[in-house]
Amino acid sequence: QVYLVESGGGLVQAGGSLRLSCAASGTTSTFNSMGWYRQAPGKQRELVAEITMGGSSRYPSSVKGRFTISRDNAKDTVYLQMNSLKPEDTAIYYCNCKWYGINYWGKGTLVTISS
Repeated sequence: QVYLVESGGGLVQAGGSLRLSCAASGTTSTFNSMGWYRQAPGKQRELVAEITMGGSSRYPSSVKGRFTISRDNAKDTVYLQMNSLKPEDTAIYYCNCKWYGINYWGKGTLVTISS
């Protein structure tokens, strides 16, 4: 079993920055991948950023160039640095990891961007 706890959400003005953190109960270096997803009201959950065990990352076009995912295996933590935030980035952000074919999720942290 893996437990993920997100932190760092909050209210920020458009153009601002936030850094989300996700602390994992397991050894992150053994996870196949870790990522961040978000879900806005009335919308499906969508991938925001993912980083593999090998360190490769991928982003959808909506956040590419603004968001950066990173991991600190020594602290079993993954981060999401979000810059140039827009009102459409408002959502609950969930941490995810894939381990032995199973998806694990955190409870989410709310990010609200005011215009």
